[in-house]
This record gives sequence, structure tokens and C-alpha cells, in this order.
Amino acid sequence: MRTTPDQEPTEQWLPLLDSATTPMALLDASGRCVHANDALCRALGYDRAGLVGYPLDGFTADEVDLRSTTGPGTAERRFRRSDGGTVRMLQCTSPIHGGGSEPGLFLSQFHEIEDRPETGPLWSRVFANAPTGMALLDHDGRWTDVNEAWCELLGYSRREMLEMHSSDVTYAQDHDHAAAALADLAAGRLTTVSRKKRYRHKNGHPIWVLIRTSVVPGADDRPAYLVSQCEELGERGSSDVHLAHLALHDPLTGLANRALLDDRLAHVLADLDRHGGVVAVLVADLDELKPVNDTYGHAAGDRLLMTAADELLNAAGPADTVCRIGGDEFAVVSRVPDVRAAAEFRDRVARRLRAECDTPHGLLRIRASVGLATTTDPATRPNALLHEADRDMYRRKHDMRAVTETTAYCPHCQARNEPPTRPRVGG
Repeated sequence: MRTTPDQEPTEQWLPLLDSATTPMALLDASGRCVHANDALCRALGYDRAGLVGYPLDGFTADEVDLRSTTGPGTAERRFRRSDGGTVRMLQCTSPIHGGGSEPGLFLSQFHEIEDRPETGPLWSRVFANAPTGMALLDHDGRWTDVNEAWCELLGYSRREMLEMHSSDVTYAQDHDHAAAALADLAAGRLTTVSRKKRYRHKNGHPIWVLIRTSVVPGADDRPAYLVSQCEELGERGSSDVHLAHLALHDPLTGLANRALLDDRLAHVLADLDRHGGVVAVLVADLDELKPVNDTYGHAAGDRLLMTAADELLNAAGPADTVCRIGGDEFAVVSRVPDVRAAAEFRDRVARRLRAECDTPHGLLRIRASVGLATTTDPATRPNALLHEADRDMYRRKHDMRAVTETTAYCPHCQARNEPPTRPRVGG
């Protein structure tokens, strides 16, 4: 350790610091770590070289600096470990005076304290096994953890939920109230909010719930994070949900129908003002359904439709809406960063719809024409966007037929008879 003349007396302390079982560090006036003992290295999971020479503030996970690391006194802080975890410790800092009047170094001692309830073993068991939905949210309304009951309620996996914002499953007309309540909780103006609201299930139908969101304060008594508890409202609500699902979904494929498509498209267009990006609408039409129905019967055609639905769901993201809007026509609504991403999404869907379906009659191929329309304008009419995607789909279908007009159809055709795709963005 390099020292100034005023700091030389601390050299004799180093063996004592290194033999101590309490985590300790010597800091300079800027908060930079001059020496870390073995106990602190073990507590944070770094070797000494990973700590010495770096500001200790760089290893804290607190959103708000509770107290200067170089000021005398005590502060409760959360430190990041090398393995990605965190440890909460009480930091006690005292000045070490050398020959001058100003302190040359500061000695910080760290005492690990019991962690916050959200990461304690008891809380973890209660959270995971609660019969009602429970979730942790940050100040922005993004889920940081959800339990199994919450996932079952909304139909998403835990991984899908943690990639989403609470507004992604909130109906557009409820956004303002939800945002206002969140702002009041995050600012500390309210400590608890209870309200009835609708969430959108992954399958598209609404769920009426009673949700209670409470503030959990941090060490500085400011809101640190939010806890929500959510329960579905009554048997009557469950019955209504079931009826709503039947009214808004295609009975063969389970996808959303045209009525639900209109609702979801209006929702995502309204979100453009808040989230930005591009709304992309795809319309896909199966090219060879009628010959399959004529040759093998409608049961085989239904198998093709269900396989196409599965391929579309696999290509779409968790926040996208996939619909069957006609006998052999499907639509997908998505919000993407830009027009290029929309074109890539269209191409990905088109590739997924070049698939094969296993039927009692053997492998039958699926082929589809996929059109695209995009907009960045929240005022765009949903029907106009669908119409443009439909026109683009028919342009592509016409181009494909022009290439294959001399090729006779056979459901078992191999790749040599397949027409090439010609990517082009519509809308």
C-alpha cells in the first residue's frame, strides 16, 4: 500500500486489519479503497486486487446514496457481490488523522445485518407458496418477481412476466388510473392502494381482480419497492371470464378472433404515445388449404390450420396478439422498435409457415402468403392498417402465383416445386 507521510503510521495496522474477522477497509478522502482486509474480500467475493484502487461506491447497489463513504458515522448499505448477489451491511466509518489537521485516511468497518424480508428465507417461502398472486415491482411498475399463483392467474410463465411491464397486460382505458396510483406510491404520497381492475390474460380475455399494492420502505424510509397482492373476483367473475373467452376466441385453434383483434390493435396503437416504436400488423393466408380439403377432407384441413396456429404462436412474442380472422386467414399484431424489425418479423413468420403437418394421409405441407403493414401514428385507424396488410399479402400471393403458374399442385411436393419467397415490406 502506498501512503503519504501523514499516512505512514497506518502501515503498522495492516497485519491487525488482515487478521481481523470483521470486514474492514481503508479509504482515501475520495472514497477510493486503499486497503481491504481478507474478511471484506470474502464478504464481497472479490480478491484484494478487485477492490483496492476502486471507489467503494462502485460496489453499492443502493439507488440513493445513503451517506458519504468518507464521512464519519454509520450507514446501512447494500453491496454487490462478485457472483451477482447482494449483501446488506452496516458501514461504520472513522477518520484516521496523520501528522496534519485533516484526516489522511478513513477506516470503515462492516457488519453484515439481517437481509430485507423480500430475500429472507421465511419471506421467500411465504411468497412462493401464497395461494393468491403476489408480485414485487420497482418504481416504474416493472415486475421484479412474481409467484406461481400470479403466473397461473394471467397465463404467462415467470420468465415471460419478468420481461414485461405491468402496463402490457393493463387495458388502455385503465392506464391513467394505474399510472397515477403508481406515481403516488413511488413518491411516498400513499403507502397502500386497493382497487378493482382488469388484466388481460395471455389468451386475450379480461380478468377482473382486486389488487392491493403497498410500499416497502428502504433504510432511508423512502419507498424502496412495491408489493402487490392480486385475487380474482368471485365465481361470477370466473363465469363471465369463461363466457368472454368463448366469445372472443376461435374454437378450433384457441386463437383470438376478429373481435378481440380489433380490441388489441386499438390498445397497441393507443400505447404508441407512451412507448413509441412501430406497430406491425401481419396478415397470413394459407395458400393450399382448399386442395387439402378437397383431396383429404376437412379433418386434414383442420390439422393444417392448428399447425399453422402453433407456428404463429411460436414465432410471436409474449406481448403479441395472434388471431384467426377467417377460414384460412390469420393476423398478428406486434409492437417492434422500427420498420426494419417489422420486416424481419414478417420474414420470420413466413419461414415458420413453411412447415409440414403430420396427418393420417402422411406429411402435408403448409405454405402461406404473409403481408405486412406498419405505422408510428397512434391515430391510424385499425381497419386501415389491416386493409393495407391484406393488400400486401395479396400482392405477394400474386407474385408467387406468377412464378409457379405452370407448376401443378401436389400436397406432397418436395422443395424443388416450392416457389421462392420475395421479401418486401408493406404499409
